[in-house]
Amino acid sequence: MTAVAEHTVAPRVREFLSGTRQLYIGGEWVDAASGRVFATYDPATGDKLTDVAHGAAEDVDRAVRAARKAFDEGPWPTMKAAERERMIWRVGDLLTERAEEFGQLEALDNGKSAVIAAAVDTAWSADIFRYYAGWATKIEGSTVNVTMPFVPGGEFHAYTLREPVGVCGLIVPWNFPLLMAAFKLAPALAAGNTVILKPAEQTPLTALLLAEIFEEAGFPPGVVNIVPGFGDAGAALAAHDDVDKIAFTGSTEVGKKVVDAAKGNLKKVSLELGGKSPNIVFADADFDAAVAGSLDAWLFNHGQCCVAGTRLFVERPIFEKFTEAVAEAASKVKIGPGLDPATQLGPLVSQEQLDRVTGYLRQGLTDGARALTGGKRWGDKGFFVEPTVLVDVQPDFSVVREEIFGPVVAAMPFDADEGITAAANDSIYGLAAGIWTRDLSKAHRTARRLKAGSVWINQYNGFDTAMPFGGFKQSGWGRELGAGALDLYTQTKAVNIAL
Repeated sequence: MTAVAEHTVAPRVREFLSGTRQLYIGGEWVDAASGRVFATYDPATGDKLTDVAHGAAEDVDRAVRAARKAFDEGPWPTMKAAERERMIWRVGDLLTERAEEFGQLEALDNGKSAVIAAAVDTAWSADIFRYYAGWATKIEGSTVNVTMPFVPGGEFHAYTLREPVGVCGLIVPWNFPLLMAAFKLAPALAAGNTVILKPAEQTPLTALLLAEIFEEAGFPPGVVNIVPGFGDAGAALAAHDDVDKIAFTGSTEVGKKVVDAAKGNLKKVSLELGGKSPNIVFADADFDAAVAGSLDAWLFNHGQCCVAGTRLFVERPIFEKFTEAVAEAASKVKIGPGLDPATQLGPLVSQEQLDRVTGYLRQGLTDGARALTGGKRWGDKGFFVEPTVLVDVQPDFSVVREEIFGPVVAAMPFDADEGITAAANDSIYGLAAGIWTRDLSKAHRTARRLKAGSVWINQYNGFDTAMPFGGFKQSGWGRELGAGALDLYTQTKAVNIAL
């Protein structure tokens, strides 16, 4: 571990990292069937943290069988909704109690600030479990006044039931390992499903620590199973004929592969995929607020955020002043390891991601972009990249069109008389957008015209557990969070009785 980690890491975290972490299947900690393990690393140093059991297709099959048994035969399907509610609520309470532990482990495995990981990722995850705990007792059907005109004189009693889908495969990414798991686990469990969670191979540790929480909360064996592994494990889960539903968060490219794999048994699929979000600053915006918010739009989580506002459109009269202010603020950001409380910008998650982001930077500069600040790797140890503001870009540059997933923003001017929505919508993605203006009529008009699942006005990253989240176009299918997420994990049964 890093020198900072040696002085500040909690004893329980150090103990967690001291041995090989196993798979969690059927309520038991088990080795991978192959006996293989893989290493996970601290991205601030490149040093190994610990070994993790290497789940593969045979392990996925074991987990699916455990989940199927728990759904069909175990106490889960007959448990009263109020009992599920209490268990899921308990998960939220335990996360709150162990927030520092989860924050430090996330910092070590992912690179993000431990302070933010505890105060945002873990705290919000706890809130999500409590929110959906309350929904467990409120999933209802309805009565239907049927007419049945082709059955003269008949009387009928018709109603609907909302039932769990069954066994759900949940595949989550490395940028918000704990939080993305909560996005899926909480509504799936509240609806009465059993699950197999496959965390990203780069960041499996908080998912495995979460298994301890489920054990302590009293979940029956097989209800929650956790199988770390690589792409082959995710592919096996997506293709498994005894999985009824797959929920995936990750890149659009991999999302398309998930869809192909899932078509064998036509399982339900929901996808939260990539983005290249526009952040629009009108000349009448609150300048200082827009600078701070626009900085957060693309630097939050080191730019490793699917909603990142990495296409910065600024109205021409303030373009030069505004971009210089953003660049100056970015240049002052404190870079360092996640366990340093002063860190504002941590490392990227892996060497692969470092190579990807620096490759985009080189290409952008070669194409003719100019960096107002940043533009290269930071330091010679760990996977750090300088926060980078690019100007003099064109719409066809790769740094404008493609998702970089790093601390890089491409800024472009626009003229009010030409409008902005056409340029903002010129993307295969449609996940999020930001608007900065004092004119609320202009804000509402622009919001209506943007093709994005979330539009934030005079703020960015305006998430709430009760607000639906998902994308238009190639940013995905379905909506997570809010009441609507329950639609992803339930199915409707129509019952019609002749009286």
